[in-house]
Amino acid sequence: MRVLLPLLLTAASLAPAAPPVPRPAGEFEFFLPNGSRELLSRYKGKVVLLKFILTTCPHCQQTSMLTERLYKELAPRGFQPLDCAVNDMSKLLVGDYIRKYGLTYPVGYSLRSPMHVFLQQPENVQLFYPNMVFIDRKGVVRAQYMGNEPFYNDMEKNVRATLEGLLKESASAAPAKAARK
Repeated sequence: MRVLLPLLLTAASLAPAAPPVPRPAGEFEFFLPNGSRELLSRYKGKVVLLKFILTTCPHCQQTSMLTERLYKELAPRGFQPLDCAVNDMSKLLVGDYIRKYGLTYPVGYSLRSPMHVFLQQPENVQLFYPNMVFIDRKGVVRAQYMGNEPFYNDMEKNVRATLEGLLKESASAAPAKAARK
C-alpha cells in the first residue's frame, strides 16, 4: 500500500480538473486549410460549438458528421460549429478530413498548446478527444466536455439538448445554471 499510494496520488494530480463554467470564452485563433486565420470572436452573437479533434480519431469523425447534420438543421437559428484539429501534421490532414466527411462549416488546425490554454488544462495532462466547448451568444463558455465523459454516452441527444437550450436564449439573457465540466 505504501508503494501504491504515491502512484495513485501522482495519477490523480495528472487528471484534468474541471474548469469553471460559466466563464468568458476569451479569444481563440486557429488556421483554415487555405492558411487564413480564424478567430472565435468573429462568431459572437451565435451559439458556437467549438470542438478540438484529431483527424485520425473515429470518435472525432463521428462527432464531425453529427455536427454537420446539426449545422444544416440549426444554422438558421444561429448555430455555428467550429472544428480545430490538433493532431500532429493536422495542417496537412485537415483538407482531406473536410472533403471525406463533407463538412461545410469551418474546420481548421492549431497547435495543442493554445488549445490547452483555452480549455484551461495543463499541458502535462492527457486529454481525450473530441473536446466540446459550448459557447453562448454572449461569448460565455457554458459547458465543456472531454471525450471520455458520460456526456458522450448518448452524444446526439446530449449535444442537441445543449444546443437547443442555448439557442432558445436571447443574446441579452443571463446565463442559466451552467453544465459542469
